[in-house]
Amino acid sequence: MKVIVLGAGVTGTASAWYLNQLGHEVTVIDRQPAAGMETSFANGGQISVSHAEPWANPSAPLKLLHWLAREDAPLLFRLRADPAQWRWGLRFLLECLPGRTRHNMAQLIRLGLYSRSCLQALRRDTGIRYDQLEKGILNIYTSTSEFEAAREPARIMREHGCDTKLLDTDEMVRIEPALAQSRHLIVGGSHAPQDESGDAHRFTQALAALAAMRGVVFRYAASIRALRATGAGVEGVEVESADGGTTERTEVLHADAYLVCLGSYSPLLLRSLGVHLNLYPAKGYSATLPVRDPAKAYSVSLTDSEFKIVFSRLGDRLRVAGTAEFNGYDTTLNPVRCRMLVRRLQQLCPGAADSASAEFWTGLRPSTPSNLPYIGHTRHANLFLNTGHGTLGWTQACGSGSAIADIISDRQPEVDFSFCQAH
Repeated sequence: MKVIVLGAGVTGTASAWYLNQLGHEVTVIDRQPAAGMETSFANGGQISVSHAEPWANPSAPLKLLHWLAREDAPLLFRLRADPAQWRWGLRFLLECLPGRTRHNMAQLIRLGLYSRSCLQALRRDTGIRYDQLEKGILNIYTSTSEFEAAREPARIMREHGCDTKLLDTDEMVRIEPALAQSRHLIVGGSHAPQDESGDAHRFTQALAALAAMRGVVFRYAASIRALRATGAGVEGVEVESADGGTTERTEVLHADAYLVCLGSYSPLLLRSLGVHLNLYPAKGYSATLPVRDPAKAYSVSLTDSEFKIVFSRLGDRLRVAGTAEFNGYDTTLNPVRCRMLVRRLQQLCPGAADSASAEFWTGLRPSTPSNLPYIGHTRHANLFLNTGHGTLGWTQACGSGSAIADIISDRQPEVDFSFCQAH
């Protein structure tokens, strides 16, 4: 079967890989000049099954009220005259109910565990390298109330097979000695020893190169203008690309099946077909800094639960990333939020990095109110989705790519997940 994948981020590239493995003829289309150049470019770097507690949880509404006036708030809503934002927000509040939170956690853990095993198998089979580390993730708590509140989510995670253990400060420092400098700030934490870290951008470009060697066609610098559909389904995708110079050329590409992996831009393409996704962009920030003193720099990936920031070691670089800003499709860098990332790194690991050489980035993470992605069928028989992974796109990429390849191939996915039927 001929399949066109729309989007060459980590999710689209992984989907193309697994579709090719099942024998399909695959073409990937992306507006960027290479794979992994947008949301996958400089994310937090964690393969974090243990980050299964959704943003939408019973404590979230009160926190959001507290954060409204803070420019550096971990979760910042810039209220707009945007029906999509209000629709998303209202559903978010519903997902904060305890029963919904427990359900969503179970789903995220199942998909995360499956995806991590898919990534590990892919790594064994291909020898792919991307500054990966298999040292687990330490969750740091600098607030006693936050630490106590973590006990129940940790119990639920263990119940569903995610290995995570609560630790005192001394145990945290034993696992990551670089935290000795800030032990006076830490009240406790948790450790997920099976989680990993690595550079999603390097992974995506390496996987795209391997996929191309095996026959996947990548059409870069090609803007997707529209999907054309009839009552029988999608019949083509309208693409605009440069014709060997400055002249733009429009063409319609045809396939048997079409897979949308366009992240935050997925709803914009799909609404003309009557496919409506409750998905909204959450702007995340990152800073990448060269290591100054290896003895003071962490090697175990860290999560600062209070500030919603993650820290990953990528070779001789430190990546600090996180926060979420709901402000439509704006991609301008906010210097206040950038400085906050570097300031927190200096507090937790002083002297570890060359702060003056920090490189800042922002990207739009495709977020659903529940944190559950859209993976599966749509109302059009030959149109499929793999989008809406929020902050967990890198964690879930291989698992959701493998699963959607099975679904398109009319096979039962191996993972027990409530795959969507978008309308």
